[in-house]
Amino acid sequence: MEKEKVLLVIVDYKKKDSWAAEDVGEELAELVQGCRGEVEEKVFCKIDKPTAACLIGSGKVEEIAQMCAEASIDTVVFSEDLKGSQQRNLENIIKVKTIDRTQLILDIFARHATSQEGKMQVELAQLQYLLPRLVGKGIALSRLGGGIGTLGPGETKLEVDRRRIAQRISKLKKELQNVGENRALKRRKRKEKGVPMISLVGYTNAGKSTLLNILTEAGQETRDGLFTTLDPLSRKLVLPNNIKVVLSDTVGFMHKLPLHLIEAFKATLEEVVEADLLLHVLDVSHPRYRNLYDSVLEVLKELGADQKPVITVLNKIDKMEDASWLKELSRTFELPVEVSAKTGENLENCLEMIGRKLSALIVNVDMFIPINRMNLINEAHNEGQVFFVKYYNDLIHIRAALPKKLAGLLRKARVSQKRPKSKD
Repeated sequence: MEKEKVLLVIVDYKKKDSWAAEDVGEELAELVQGCRGEVEEKVFCKIDKPTAACLIGSGKVEEIAQMCAEASIDTVVFSEDLKGSQQRNLENIIKVKTIDRTQLILDIFARHATSQEGKMQVELAQLQYLLPRLVGKGIALSRLGGGIGTLGPGETKLEVDRRRIAQRISKLKKELQNVGENRALKRRKRKEKGVPMISLVGYTNAGKSTLLNILTEAGQETRDGLFTTLDPLSRKLVLPNNIKVVLSDTVGFMHKLPLHLIEAFKATLEEVVEADLLLHVLDVSHPRYRNLYDSVLEVLKELGADQKPVITVLNKIDKMEDASWLKELSRTFELPVEVSAKTGENLENCLEMIGRKLSALIVNVDMFIPINRMNLINEAHNEGQVFFVKYYNDLIHIRAALPKKLAGLLRKARVSQKRPKSKD
């Protein structure tokens, strides 16, 4: 299939932003590549405030129209969100398909959603984006052809009216609420047993899934690209100090991640909110690593998870040549540990740091409990690390490292027995 020729329009408001217009353009180009497009031209528009008709000035729109005609451009992508009327006006003048950054992100999400839950989340995000843009979109609603900005579970809904879209959104929210309740039930059971929960967070393509794979042999599919992992995955992990934890992967974050995307993936992102510890995976080989780091902190703040304990995993050190610079860099982050998830370098230090951070949640027990409380022994094997167990006629002697809550259950059941009689 031939790649679409794309022209990027980077809107640069005359106000301070941690991201330079050139950086925004580079990331937008990466998003286009994720949709199998090819960037032919970039246009930078510096404006004070958006215009009602076309977001940018009419003179610049005419210039873009001429460039599209000369370069046979298939798609124009704006770095800022467009209203339905603005999108219609732009297409009438430019005469080619015109979309915005959010539509581009939704397109990538649609390509990478594999599970039923993932597809529902993408469709919900698409419909929530579409609903306020119904008025003014006009003939654009009939565009069901292929290509960037038109793919996904929600595209067949483009010709339904506002009422039916609202009904579909309501139904999807209820279905995802059920999914969220099932996740919450599993988390509640883990919390009742005191099993520590760790969540991997980070900018998209930072290497979270690769890290999950090498630590837990999860077998999560990984590719070099933006938003390749949408479906959450949780796996058990035994740390060097024998603490058993649950490690969860999450959808990657992004600069100015659209709020309705966060809302649609709320059930998935609850793993972050409920975690006992966050592993913030950062690609330190990226030229804009500090921007990526700050963007993740902004999303964590949106989720209400910015006060969680964090270990900063400085990933992809296999791409770094200057070790002294890396050491200097590490001093600027909270609880840093330098690793390569790809090669496995320094993962032992990462695991030890996690163990130290979570050690307060684990206690050692050495006690006797009644023989009729075998269920607690099973729980100890499942959720903790059992070092010794011996069975007597009416008692069980156990030595183990257990989550605090589970250790408390054993303490309630324990008995004092100086000379237990061995089983015959």
